Amino acid sequence: MPSIVSQSVVAKLTRAAIFIVVKINAGKEPETAVRGLCADLSSLVRGAGFRRLNGQLSCVTGFGTEAWDRLFGAPRPKELHAFREIRGVHTAVSTPGDILFHIRASSMDQCFELASNIMGRLSGYVSVVDEVHGFKFFDDRDLLGFVDGTENPVDQAAASATLIGSEDPEFAGGSYVIVQKYLHDLERWNKVPVEEQENIIGRHKLSDIEQRDADKKPYAHNVLTNIEENGEQLQILRDNMPFGEIGKGEFGTYFIGFACSPSRIEKILENMFVGNPPGTYDHILDFSRAVTGCLFFVPTSTFLDAVSDTAPADTSPDIGDAAPGPDLSDLQEAPAKHMSVIDASLGIGSLKKKAGNE
Repeated sequence: MPSIVSQSVVAKLTRAAIFIVVKINAGKEPETAVRGLCADLSSLVRGAGFRRLNGQLSCVTGFGTEAWDRLFGAPRPKELHAFREIRGVHTAVSTPGDILFHIRASSMDQCFELASNIMGRLSGYVSVVDEVHGFKFFDDRDLLGFVDGTENPVDQAAASATLIGSEDPEFAGGSYVIVQKYLHDLERWNKVPVEEQENIIGRHKLSDIEQRDADKKPYAHNVLTNIEENGEQLQILRDNMPFGEIGKGEFGTYFIGFACSPSRIEKILENMFVGNPPGTYDHILDFSRAVTGCLFFVPTSTFLDAVSDTAPADTSPDIGDAAPGPDLSDLQEAPAKHMSVIDASLGIGSLKKKAGNE
């Protein structure tokens, strides 16, 4: 069978990124415009990328549950649903969002060029609900002063952690992504003694060396973000970016996590906001507030290239015989065997083999 090409979920580390979340305007015309863009996305990326061949330009596009029904109808990815609010001492809010564009490159000019081309095609058809321009800070640290992304699965491990396989064969090669925008209270954080900051993160600030397991606090970030099932760690892939606007006094981290199942990311967030056990919530949340929260499905590039601007036969989620793209029903083995993964190495994130997620 022909190779299934995944989107660049596991693309390499870049220095710049733009995150755009939009809502599709009401009516059939906006839906047609979005479907038309889907088939042209690969061409738009190639065009902007050709202007700097070593610029590492990529774009990952994801669709929310309501948008999927409007644009593609049935069948649906098995685990696609709206982001569920999580309430603990702090709250992981759920906010609107139909489409996510995650644009990455080695420099902001290419990100900006591609974002402009995409949004130019969608002008009048979508409404932007959130836009964040991310950058890499000194030493790959976040604005809290800690290295963000010490460890992450790479190569085959990254593909296995993020790409759907035989568990949902019609959408094999796709992925799920959750995004959240966190605003930091840097003034309060900077008043916390470094030793306590290190206890909150679970890592030494200057050296970036992880604390010994015996020394870690139960509320440490890298304790609560480590999840296991039957003794095996369940990994995700993260590509967080610092951002900030000096004039507004807004600074923070844009969290973006990819996984073959959204339940992995949701469990991590539940641990952070509720605690494991309940009450031992992630104390970083005392200084960092989530102001957005969305869940999207990332179809394959093969799927997007095959999208027609014609409406599906039936856009209801439970009936109809819409044709969303190539038939992947015989893809029953591990995703990497049958798929081409674009740029499948990534040196960012912070998931350690045992207790090193952060």
